[in-house]
Amino acid sequence: MHYGGAGRGVYSMIFDTGGTQPIYLQISEWLEREILSHNFATDEKVYSQYQLAEMFNINPATAAKGLNILAEEGILYKKRGLGMFVSPEAGRIIREKRRKQVLHRLRELIREAELLDITESELLAMFKAAQKREKKEERV
Repeated sequence: MHYGGAGRGVYSMIFDTGGTQPIYLQISEWLEREILSHNFATDEKVYSQYQLAEMFNINPATAAKGLNILAEEGILYKKRGLGMFVSPEAGRIIREKRRKQVLHRLRELIREAELLDITESELLAMFKAAQKREKKEERV
């Protein structure tokens, strides 16, 4: 999807409206990826709730909820009457938060592997194979 006013290009973002994750969380995670990908610089203004609503055909209140989550976490900061901006600590906060999420998922994966009698070496081999496929797909 293209949003002409922002000049960021074409969006391939498609929200999973049938999934279990609320759209406002998908919005906040998408903005985190935009920040980590350096599509928004420190102290740069991010999209308003109305721009996000138009870009993704969602309710502005849903977009606002996603933005407010990032503000509460210190990733964005508000300038009264001007909008929301990327905080100087945004990258560090996002990376720290996401590393914790990865660690949590790894622990769950390890528990599942133990239930299935998958050895550490088998699990590592599976990880390396998946990583190799992922890198190959990125090049395509």
